[in-house]
Amino acid sequence: MSAPIICFGQQPCGFFPRRFLYAKFVTARRLQAEIGGEIVFFLHDSDHDSRETQTTLRHRKTGAPFTLNFTFTGKLQRKYSPLFLKRIAPDWQPNTARQLPAYVGPRWVDAFKQVRADHAADFCLGMYRAMGLLDGIRVVRSGDPAVRRAACAITDCFVDVPYEGEIVRARLRDGALCLHEGGDTYLTLPPVAFTREQVSPTRDSRLRWMQSVVHCTHYIAGAGEQAYLNPADAPDITFLPRDPIDRADEAYTDLPATP
Repeated sequence: MSAPIICFGQQPCGFFPRRFLYAKFVTARRLQAEIGGEIVFFLHDSDHDSRETQTTLRHRKTGAPFTLNFTFTGKLQRKYSPLFLKRIAPDWQPNTARQLPAYVGPRWVDAFKQVRADHAADFCLGMYRAMGLLDGIRVVRSGDPAVRRAACAITDCFVDVPYEGEIVRARLRDGALCLHEGGDTYLTLPPVAFTREQVSPTRDSRLRWMQSVVHCTHYIAGAGEQAYLNPADAPDITFLPRDPIDRADEAYTDLPATP
């Protein structure tokens, strides 16, 4: 039998990872210690929702919560570009670094300053790597053209297409490419030919699409995922819930202050 492949998935979720993502790392490493095999982090950096990268930190003295997020170089890309293409404003990193000492230890302030990335998903990944969370873990990114070429064909999907000088993530609806403007309102884009390298899954098609590339044996599901994942889409996977953690939506910064 082949070795186990233990997978969990997540959008980039804060430049310091949210605590529920940290819990997935912990669950995966615990399972690996029990059964062996490889851990795969499926990073869904094709997601375009800028709220995913909101980062809530606690003041080191008062404990008061404070939420930060990237600032981007344009409104259109902030709203519609995939996270792997959302460009970070040049002054965001130094401005944020000046605020961080009130919320995280010096080691993480220094690590934050050392990250070099122009796009939101790359910055998050760089910070997770600096924190040691990715040690020994293979990262598979949904925005990677090679991953998209290897994945199964899907019709329930988004497509990355050019629009007004940016690349936007348009939903394919009834054969038309649309941008969701809120509520029941959609902006229909001009028709354009596209290839598999431009296609990424929706929430409902993501599991099957991911599994066609990762071929995992075990999948660690978060609380939200457990509500909508359909195990029938991947009957060869053993599903496990992630370990519980308090303040799940806040950022995880509790790693030791020294190596």
